[in-house]
Amino acid sequence: MSQQHLRLGLGLTIQRSDGRQHSAVVSGLNESQQSITVEWFEGGETKGKEIEVLTVLNLNGNLLPPAHWAGYEKFYPAKPTVLAPAPAPLPNNRNSGIQPPSAPRVPLSQRPINLPPSVANHPADPAKRKSQCVKEIDKIKKNREERRARINQPGAGEIDPSNPNWEFAQMIEDYRQELNVAPLSFANEVVRDHRICVCVRKRPINKKEKKLKTVDVMTFPSKDHIVVHEPKLKVDLTKFLENHKFHFDYAFDESSTNDLVYKFTAQPILRTIFDGGIATCFAYGQTGSGKTHTMGGDFNGKEQNFSLGIYALAASDVFEVLKGPQYGSLDLKVSCSFFEIYGGKVFDLLARRAKRRVLEDGNNVVNVVDLKESPVLSVASVLGVIKEGSAVRTSGQTSANAHSSRSHAVFQMILRNPRGKLQGKFSFIDLAGNERGADTCSANRATRIEGAEINKSLLALKECIRAMSINATHIPFRASKLTQVLRDSFVGEKARTCMIATIAPGQNSVECSLNTLRYADRVKELGPGAKPAPPLGDDLAFLHQSLMSQGEEEEQEMFNFHQALDQLQQAEETLVEEHTQCIQENKEYLKQEEVILQRMEQGVDYDIEGTKLAEIHFSGLGT
Repeated sequence: MSQQHLRLGLGLTIQRSDGRQHSAVVSGLNESQQSITVEWFEGGETKGKEIEVLTVLNLNGNLLPPAHWAGYEKFYPAKPTVLAPAPAPLPNNRNSGIQPPSAPRVPLSQRPINLPPSVANHPADPAKRKSQCVKEIDKIKKNREERRARINQPGAGEIDPSNPNWEFAQMIEDYRQELNVAPLSFANEVVRDHRICVCVRKRPINKKEKKLKTVDVMTFPSKDHIVVHEPKLKVDLTKFLENHKFHFDYAFDESSTNDLVYKFTAQPILRTIFDGGIATCFAYGQTGSGKTHTMGGDFNGKEQNFSLGIYALAASDVFEVLKGPQYGSLDLKVSCSFFEIYGGKVFDLLARRAKRRVLEDGNNVVNVVDLKESPVLSVASVLGVIKEGSAVRTSGQTSANAHSSRSHAVFQMILRNPRGKLQGKFSFIDLAGNERGADTCSANRATRIEGAEINKSLLALKECIRAMSINATHIPFRASKLTQVLRDSFVGEKARTCMIATIAPGQNSVECSLNTLRYADRVKELGPGAKPAPPLGDDLAFLHQSLMSQGEEEEQEMFNFHQALDQLQQAEETLVEEHTQCIQENKEYLKQEEVILQRMEQGVDYDIEGTKLAEIHFSGLGT
């Protein structure tokens, strides 16, 4: 080897970290780092590592004799000679599976080693001599130690080893440690003006989920992004995470309060109602994800504090604006209505759940007939109306929540001028919890029909908002009773809408949360240049065609079910209207009969004087 040069493919001896020495082949030269890369065959596979040139010279003294150093001055500028200490004896490589050197070696104690003056006169600094590979390993080790230190801190990133999902929890924690989280806050954010605002809110882990040791799979890296870590298993049962990323106008994590949510969602569109517009705020999400908490306020057991919800916050701002100089001179009156839509029917919550009809007049204005409007003069009176209506709202038990809202609750604050003409209206809709078919498969027929009606109205609502966002000529508001009642919220240049999608953080709810996020994402995904499907005569068919065009393959059987249910509801409404009309006609007929009977009682229909004369005449004849 005395005549060989330092080049690719050169065979030499290396020493492993455990002290073993064996032969290897040079596969790369790194002049800037003064190192080389070597490879060897071991255990049926090729392995490699990066080694400093100085280490190679210590093990291969005859590799570069002084006569051949002229071409390697780029590695070492000078050629002094020093003697290296005797190395440790070589281990037995018979059973190591490593190929032995191809030629016998001279003992290192008899080899002269030539080193540069900078190495011979000044001992090398280990920090400067480290190769790039070693530096990367040290960096990874340092990050791992820092991460473990953070995890071991009390109350910060604790992972319970007894948790059956601790591996997923560790993966999610490692992912979050690499992020520079910047959540939404009051101080450093500017509220933007949106015609349609879509945001997401995550609720905290509840007591039931903590007891089940549920892992939080929702991460909010910034003010408008969210990452969902979906736990999955490979074919070989290896655990891994599939990260789904979403972007919305705003993203509220579990630390966000109702005040913060209100500031960025409902408050920016509040002044619309004072300028003759219609404002609408939806709360959408899975059952038990925090919709009623967001709209109504915090729960203390079964009692709800309505003063901390978006209802009360909006009412406070309405009365505050009315006291201001800009609108104080208009003498506007405030009234509230509260009704629910359950099973395709409208019930007035302020009139003991009396059923109301929804009719459209000749001017294409949809009205809820005989809907009660309660005048309010303060925030306290508004809270009284909310409490009265919430007490009789329809609820039920589902697989996800023992006390689930099974109806769409619509609370409206209405402004009218002194002549009684509508000035503006703010509608707050606490939507019923969306359900998957798998969640209701074990329920009875009534519950399944209830869930189908809820999902149909939610799909119709999405299509109406999408049509509103692209200024479509046709809005399929007749596809459901919910969108029919809220028709004025989707038309007009002064209509403003915000949607708050609420999600649960646990891994057991990840599928429902993904469905909620995809629903909210599709509300605003179409750009200004998108073209909607041509309008059809039947809004339900239009909704079905829209779903087909989006790749949502709804079964024909389900569509036929919705169509039959819609026809049944229309037939029922027609029958009720005809029966009501018949009753009204009978009432009018009875009133007329009553008048006739009263007239008959008050007078006689024969001549009393003539009757007396006739009696006298006949009595005279008889005598």
